[in-house]
Amino acid sequence: MNPAGASDAALVAATLRGDETAFTALVGRYKKPLYRYVHRYVRDEAEAQDVLQEALIAAWRGLKSYDPNRPLEFWLRRIALNKCRDRARRLAVRRILLPWSHGPRESAAPDPAPPIDESLVESEQLKIARDAIDALPGKLRDPLILTAIEGLSQAEAAEILGITVKAVEGAVYRAKKQLTEVLKLERPSPQPRMRPMPPRRSEPRFCKIDSITW
Repeated sequence: MNPAGASDAALVAATLRGDETAFTALVGRYKKPLYRYVHRYVRDEAEAQDVLQEALIAAWRGLKSYDPNRPLEFWLRRIALNKCRDRARRLAVRRILLPWSHGPRESAAPDPAPPIDESLVESEQLKIARDAIDALPGKLRDPLILTAIEGLSQAEAAEILGITVKAVEGAVYRAKKQLTEVLKLERPSPQPRMRPMPPRRSEPRFCKIDSITW
């Protein structure tokens, strides 16, 4: 079997028969979009790689439960989403336990380096919007990210989240309404006009996973 031209269902069946190259082909097929999806949740490249690795291992272990009549990508995204949620729960527990798990610590020495101007990385408006999205409850944030950011239809988002299309529609509406109210309150004050700076050349972005750079 030629993995490059095989369907997802054929590769899944081959994997279940013990063909490791078939699952490697599936990983190569979906690793990039899954990484982008996970990174939108965890906001950290190293963490995203770890979560993606966990999701792929979970997919390999649970491959017998996959229904070949459903799109494999949706099944993988749901596993990845569950791993993102698991990570968020672990971090929440750590934040609760941290004050009691350590004794008094000496204050750190002051950092002599000046703080980095965050506006050099992204605009203040974009940061406020991103923080507001991160602060949404998961039941609102997940449908919003899948539809408004990932570009999926409401039906596709419902398939991944295991809810109805109507629930996705309502969640997206409430998320956008809540974001609108937050952004009204957090809108930065107008800055004085300055001479425009010459445009800077955009730098390429790379992401490395398993020694593959793209």
